[in-house]
Amino acid sequence: MAKKMADLSDEILMAVANLLPRLFKVINLATATEYQLFEQYGETEETFSELEELNNAAERARAFYNRLYGLVLQVAESQPIANSTLLNLLYQCLEQTQVTADAVEASVLEIKRSWSL
Repeated sequence: MAKKMADLSDEILMAVANLLPRLFKVINLATATEYQLFEQYGETEETFSELEELNNAAERARAFYNRLYGLVLQVAESQPIANSTLLNLLYQCLEQTQVTADAVEASVLEIKRSWSL
């Protein structure tokens, strides 16, 4: 019988599969909102902090997207088994990614409401 190599449960793979498009949508929302705000109101004293916040929000989501993708790839390439430290990083990243996606989305939606975008 062949030994099971580095692998992730279907549950973890589905969580990753659901989070990557969610992060894409959050990044897209943040960058589109930044563009709309800039196009409609320009970079002024009143908009500067929100434009910066939107840029930072997109960057945070982008960093988690890259981190999550990279960790999953590292697990796939780990042979014969993925070490526990790598797996723990992946599990922590999954939790942090969900929280970050929720927070970024909420903050972007608040800016959209504030500026009627």
